[in-house]
Amino acid sequence: MRNANNRGTAKGGPAVSSPWPADTSPPKASRGSKPRPDRLADIAHGKLEELIVTLELSPGSLWSEGMLSERIGIGRTPVREAVQRLAWEKLVTIIRRHGIRISDIDPHEQMLVLELRREFEPLVASRAARRATVDERRYLSKIADSFMEAGATVDVMKFLRVHFESKRFVIACARNPFVANAFAPINALTRRFYFVYQRETKDVAKAAALHAAVLKAIASGDEVAAAEAATAMVDYAEYYTRSVIVGRTPI
Repeated sequence: MRNANNRGTAKGGPAVSSPWPADTSPPKASRGSKPRPDRLADIAHGKLEELIVTLELSPGSLWSEGMLSERIGIGRTPVREAVQRLAWEKLVTIIRRHGIRISDIDPHEQMLVLELRREFEPLVASRAARRATVDERRYLSKIADSFMEAGATVDVMKFLRVHFESKRFVIACARNPFVANAFAPINALTRRFYFVYQRETKDVAKAAALHAAVLKAIASGDEVAAAEAATAMVDYAEYYTRSVIVGRTPI
C-alpha cells in the first residue's frame, strides 16, 4: 500500500425489510464506524431523498409531514426526523405554519458544493483505502461492478441508488466522523443536480466509470491512487457543472 500523507418497525406494523439485497449486503462495520441504514428514520430519509433527487417531489413544491408520510408509507415520527436531516442537507426548507418546501436547483450553488468536494473527496478516498477492512474492500469491489453495470445499461436510477449507498459506505470506511458530518450533506445535492442534467448529457457510462475507479483504488488499499481517482472524478464534475452553467453539452 502507498501512503498519501434497532432496526425499527412501525408501531403495531410489520417489520421493515433492509434496503440491502440479501446477496449484496455489506459486511458489518467494525466498531466505531457508521451503522447500517436500517432504522425507520433512515429508510424514510432514503425514500424521500430519492423522490427529491428524481424530481418526484418537484423543486418549489410545498408538502406537509402527513402528505410525505402517506407518500412513502412510513409514520410521521420517522418522517419528521428524516425531514430534519433533509433540511440540514439543504434539500428542503421547513417553513413554520406553511409546511416543507422542496429546495430549488441552482447550478451556481453547485459550484460551491464542488469547492468542498475538491477538498474532501480525495481525503475520504485515501482514508478509506487506509482503514477499510478486508471484507469492506471486497464489498467495495462489488459496488464498483454495480457502477459499471449501471453505465453499461445506461440505467440512471441504478446509478443513483448505487451512488447513494457507495457514498455512505465509503464515508463509513474512512472512519472519520468529523469529515463525515461535513461531507455527507452534499451528496444528495450532487445526485439531484446530476439527475436533472444527465438527460441532456447522456454521460452515465462515463460518470459510472469514474466512480468505479475510485472504489477499485480504495479496495486495493492504494491511498495515492484512491486520492488521484477521486480528484479526476471531481475534475469531471466541475467540467460538467461549468458546461451546464454556460449552456454547453459536456462531451
